[in-house]
Amino acid sequence: MCGIAGLAGLTPDPDVLQAMGLAIEHRGPDDAGQMLKDNAGFAFRRLSIIDVAGGHQPIYNEDGSAAIMLNGEIYNHHELRAGLEQRGHRFRTHSDVETVLHLWEEKAEGCLDDLRGMFALSIWDERRQELFLARDRVGKKPLYYHRLAGGGLVFGSEIKALLQHPEVRRRPNLEAIDHFLTLQYVPSPLTAFEGVERIPPGSWLRWRKGSVEVKRYWRLDYSEKFTEPEAELREEMLRLLREAVKIRLESEVPLGAFLSGGVDSSAVVAFAAEAMSEPLKTFSIGFEPGAFDESPYARIVAERFGTDHHELRVDEGTPQLLEDIVWHYDQPFGDSSAVPSFHVARITRPHVTVVLNGDGGDESFGGYDRYRLTAFEMYFRLPAVVRLGMYAGAAPFVKYLGRGQRLVQLRPRDPYEAYYATLTHLTPRRKPWLYTSDGLRALMETPSPPLALMQGKTHRTLLDAMLEADVNWYLPDDLLVKMDVATMAHSLEARSPFLDHKLMEFMARVPSRYKLRSGQSKYLLKSALRGILPDEILDRPKMGFGVPLGQWLRTSLRELLEDTILGPTALARGYFRPEALREMVAVNNSGRNDHQYLLWDLLMLEMWHRTYIDQVPVPRRPLIRVAAA
Repeated sequence: MCGIAGLAGLTPDPDVLQAMGLAIEHRGPDDAGQMLKDNAGFAFRRLSIIDVAGGHQPIYNEDGSAAIMLNGEIYNHHELRAGLEQRGHRFRTHSDVETVLHLWEEKAEGCLDDLRGMFALSIWDERRQELFLARDRVGKKPLYYHRLAGGGLVFGSEIKALLQHPEVRRRPNLEAIDHFLTLQYVPSPLTAFEGVERIPPGSWLRWRKGSVEVKRYWRLDYSEKFTEPEAELREEMLRLLREAVKIRLESEVPLGAFLSGGVDSSAVVAFAAEAMSEPLKTFSIGFEPGAFDESPYARIVAERFGTDHHELRVDEGTPQLLEDIVWHYDQPFGDSSAVPSFHVARITRPHVTVVLNGDGGDESFGGYDRYRLTAFEMYFRLPAVVRLGMYAGAAPFVKYLGRGQRLVQLRPRDPYEAYYATLTHLTPRRKPWLYTSDGLRALMETPSPPLALMQGKTHRTLLDAMLEADVNWYLPDDLLVKMDVATMAHSLEARSPFLDHKLMEFMARVPSRYKLRSGQSKYLLKSALRGILPDEILDRPKMGFGVPLGQWLRTSLRELLEDTILGPTALARGYFRPEALREMVAVNNSGRNDHQYLLWDLLMLEMWHRTYIDQVPVPRRPLIRVAAA
């Protein structure tokens, strides 16, 4: 795992390249590298995992006419290398990265189809004066870019690397901010900075002579479904999951696993422990109050599979931790589970350098509670006047409905809008109440990408539409950003077996009735794991990686919240009505959690402005210092 940055289309300044690399030193504290050409430059930071001794980057081809940097891991590099050697390619290293470069020499962008792994890569072709950038299929590894005024391009693993270039301006993108307040994350290809873009998942970018081409090379297909018996599907799914875990165990440095006690992380631990010759190191986090604490379930799994288990208990959020989160996420990021993710990464890194996790299981197997909305699909066939009457009747009870209040506030006209309502923090109907900025008000009718995707194409089932929306937006732009940043902030590599593209492609073809059945989520996965995982794990209610957010915002973080979003600096921006802000804070301080998620978003937004817009962001030293060998 590493950090990459660079530019093309102008003569590189070595000092600027060095600053870009230092800004992402936390992603790779073990080694640094540079490439300086007349019309391009690379800056590289390395976290050594495979070919520790010989995998220095950038790596060049046989005649030095092409160079590559890659952040990530290619799990099938041994098989690919064997074929390349048979076809005459000569290797200087044992690195998986060199394999990709030689494959690119043969197939250009077609090489991406052969890769099984997670990656963000850059290749400079000196002969063609061409830059090639690409991200893995699901978007596990990030890659951002900015088009310079003279036709050049600057790129990096994190936006903070781009900001070290003097031509990259720090101006807030109001469209991105509106989407952020709606969804709690900024959807690709937007970023919170004007002019900075994110390469979408499963896409590549080619720059040549000032021209930029971006193209999608992979997308899940939900249209064709298997007709085989359930038993055969169950057997093949288990085979693919076992294989996905096993190929992610290759490492020359210590390896462990995050263990929440949920089905997904427990399955990963089960199959990793099965394949390893020594006890697997596992890591979990516990919270007060108990409603957010999954640690007892994690201990059950750790005991079942004989792991070397480590556990941290967290009582409250701290302002210092929030400052670290805001700095590392580059953009306003509203998923509060970044807090436990940061904590568990922190306790994990002193013990291992690579960690497995259970990310991606919900989006392929149908795990979220919100997918149960499919049971109410018939409701939207009722006459509109009937549905509006039902919304009106529910309005007096909205404060008792939890997330259901979003449905009443949005008044969805179809099941896609209903599903979208479960994803939103700020509904379109509430935006006029909060917004004062003309810029933000003008964006209130901008279509939200997840809703546009669901409504813009035909799906076999409503569940397929929900899954596809989540795989394309919520998964890569929220969950995978959360995991990548939290782990890389601590120089820790995270690997996600459930995001193996062969497993995901298989599950996209599994009929919906095997994912959600009679209200039971993850039906096929849980039935396949019966007898492998303890029944207490398979039959427990889903909790998610939540935190007592409302409580924190009226106790340990109360002063920070009020001083930040109600202070003169925030109010002077003119984005929001002061009366609306004060009302939400007062409601939260009274003990009601109605606005906890939106208040968190607003806190993250203002802290981001102060860190990245109001001042020149100065690179920080890594949170984890790795001793020299």
